[in-house]
Amino acid sequence: MRDTPQKPHEQLAEALAGDMDAVNALIRKRMASEHAPRIPEVTAHLVEAGGKRLRPMLTLAAARLCGYDGPYHVHLAATVEFIHTATLLHDDVVDESKQRRGRPTANLLWDNKSSVLVGDYLFARSFQLMVEPGNLRVLDILSNAAAVIAEGEVLQMTAAQDLKTDEAVYLQVVRGKTAALFSAATQVGGVIAAAPEDQVQALYDYGDALGIAFQIVDDLLDYGGDTAATGKNVGDDFRERKLTLPVIKAVAAADDTERAFWKRVIEKGDQQDGDLDHALELLAKHGAMDATRADALAWSEKAKTAIDTLPASDLRDMLHGLADYVVARIS
Repeated sequence: MRDTPQKPHEQLAEALAGDMDAVNALIRKRMASEHAPRIPEVTAHLVEAGGKRLRPMLTLAAARLCGYDGPYHVHLAATVEFIHTATLLHDDVVDESKQRRGRPTANLLWDNKSSVLVGDYLFARSFQLMVEPGNLRVLDILSNAAAVIAEGEVLQMTAAQDLKTDEAVYLQVVRGKTAALFSAATQVGGVIAAAPEDQVQALYDYGDALGIAFQIVDDLLDYGGDTAATGKNVGDDFRERKLTLPVIKAVAAADDTERAFWKRVIEKGDQQDGDLDHALELLAKHGAMDATRADALAWSEKAKTAIDTLPASDLRDMLHGLADYVVARIS
């Protein structure tokens, strides 16, 4: 009997096992709090929930790919994970989410105040970590990413329930709330390795395209995914009145009656039994799901093309594979 082939993120995890052990040890050390035991309790609930750790692995892989031999890629990878975890804690409060990675959210188990304040603590810890390598450009990249992520979330809050939101604004939101941390994660790996500027740019472009593909897939699966596989409830974005790419495409093709429906359920928030099913019918009618899928696949290809100029290596092959894996659930 043959073993099941490893998934790309599992191959990366194996290749970077020693580095990831160091990252995880540093995360556990820095999420401790002498005076507020709730901080490690809340953080551990999310950090230990079995996430794939894609973002810190991207930093480690980028640094190794550019010939770096440590030690500060570990600090930067932990920084990236802390920023990510902080944003998740805040996002779940904003979205009033009940489930994350298949488990109850921290705001549900504790309360909103704990989630917000622990998120703030992790942001502060991330800034302490990003200073330690003593590299001003790294500090600039990661601090800018933290600002862009917050900006993307605020933009989404105002644009997500406005039927005038188009694909350009959607892309701006996605670049903020998701792709900014992917691109920063890969870019700082190249910077800490003192890689040539064209390689640093290639790593940035890879992370940017990968992050966009990742978010588009996430938005697509919200209307056609499996709750057990995604850890989220199908239709959450619809119930939260978020204008994601499939809906934006359907709205752009809508007739007056359909537009009135979208206005009622998204802008006004007047949702009734059967509305989600009708929304799915409209997405199918206008080919919105297929068009969204095509966009995700195109961004995955852009990610792979971006790093074709980097030195050939097993790690580069794994990053190629990761770009394929991100869209594998929809291709």
